[in-house]
Amino acid sequence: MSGDRTPGGTRGAETDTGTGAGDERLRRWRLVLGGGEADGTGRALTGTDAAMDGTLAALYGDAQGGGRNDRGRTGRDRAAGLGGSAPSVARWLGDIRTYFPSSVVQVMQRDAIDRLGLSALLLEPEMLEAVEADVHLVGTFLSLNKAMPETTRETARAVVRKVVEDLEKRLAGRTRATLTGALDRSARVTRPRHRDIDWDRTVRANLKNYLPEHRTVVPERLIGHGRSARSVKKDVVLCIDQSGSMAASVVYASVFGAVLASMRSLDTRLVVFDTAVVDLTDQLDDPVDVLFGTQLGGGTDINRALAYCQSRITRPADTVVVLISDLYEGGIRDEMLKRVAAMKAAGVQFVTLLALSDEGAPAYDRQHAAALAALGAPAFACTPDLFPEVMAAALEKRPLPIPEATSA
Repeated sequence: MSGDRTPGGTRGAETDTGTGAGDERLRRWRLVLGGGEADGTGRALTGTDAAMDGTLAALYGDAQGGGRNDRGRTGRDRAAGLGGSAPSVARWLGDIRTYFPSSVVQVMQRDAIDRLGLSALLLEPEMLEAVEADVHLVGTFLSLNKAMPETTRETARAVVRKVVEDLEKRLAGRTRATLTGALDRSARVTRPRHRDIDWDRTVRANLKNYLPEHRTVVPERLIGHGRSARSVKKDVVLCIDQSGSMAASVVYASVFGAVLASMRSLDTRLVVFDTAVVDLTDQLDDPVDVLFGTQLGGGTDINRALAYCQSRITRPADTVVVLISDLYEGGIRDEMLKRVAAMKAAGVQFVTLLALSDEGAPAYDRQHAAALAALGAPAFACTPDLFPEVMAAALEKRPLPIPEATSA
């Protein structure tokens, strides 16, 4: 079992408070190794520790009972210790929430889906009510969307809505504040008429030109009030790859799409694509509707998606296009690059995000990323916390804050 699942940080670690430090270390190693002849600890578990060990063994145990296989390693055949019924899995989900913190619960749920093939059981209401919801689990729900029976759909929507609302609370305020500031700055003019001069900003911008002998500032640079940020209309197009590998990005992009659409000074369009293109702009008032309008999986035709987005651009100099894709193109590569070049030549600010998630640099097509970078459209992975800064830079037409470790 990998280090992020070491039980030392769990609630179960509080059960043997009277033991010495050496015995406590032995106990933790026993929980990590899973028992059997090979673990070498000789430590027996009782009470809460034994129950915790049972939940771990159900997921990570092997068929011979000789310890657990680490996540991602090959080894002896694993036993499907959770059984095949929703009630037994629901009980197990309740147990892990009893013994482990939320962050560990989410990892174990993802492992259970990946290792033991439990996706089908997520179509049952009893299972949906028992899970600890997060972005990755929402992605799994969406991939099962078309197979989901009506009896399960409303429960699934409630689970997804909770995750979306939590993300909105985390991201919406900062996004609106950052973009409002960017729009305000882009509204200022540098050759204002006298009545439009913003004297406070003008004085501050020219303090280096202060003449002490005359006790005055020479205003080399005038800053005007210009139009208000509310009157500055910018167009934003989010073009989102809905292939299976982009699940977390689809969730975050849908939330950001709803936040951007709520800003009067932005006209936001949201387009999702695989080999087909779907415009979900009319559903942007509810990101849950957007998410259930996607269909994760399938092929990828970036060229077709960009052709649609290009056809909807009416004010290129005031438009930002954000392509969110790992760039594994199944369409016509050269046509895709020509479209990007044409949009940039017309004045469109074009941003390519290889991922919009907290998981770092993804797998992506490096040749396509390099080709886009050569066109002045660098491709990079972006965290949700950085996204407002990226959008602000694009709206102001200044260099993007590109993380070096995740750029093409």
